Amino acid sequence: MAELIKSTVFKALTQPQMFAGVTYSYFIINGVVTTEAFLITRSFWALAVALVVHAIGYLACLREPRVFDLWLTKVSRCPRVRNFRHWRCNSYRP
Repeated sequence: MAELIKSTVFKALTQPQMFAGVTYSYFIINGVVTTEAFLITRSFWALAVALVVHAIGYLACLREPRVFDLWLTKVSRCPRVRNFRHWRCNSYRP
């Protein structure tokens, strides 16, 4: 009987680019939102908000690093239909 040959797949080859525990795109979006919040409020409390938002993103990325990319794909490909309240489901856009 033939033996199966295992090939090691490294985790770094299958995950998206990460920075400080979150995906790079989430990190950039967090930076832009924090900068805008600082410019609007003119207060350094925007940095505390950035830390909280980053912690939420970190916790979400622990289980599935692509959680935000998957959510954006779902929202863009599966819009709400007019009778969503009746059927409680969406339909795919052709």
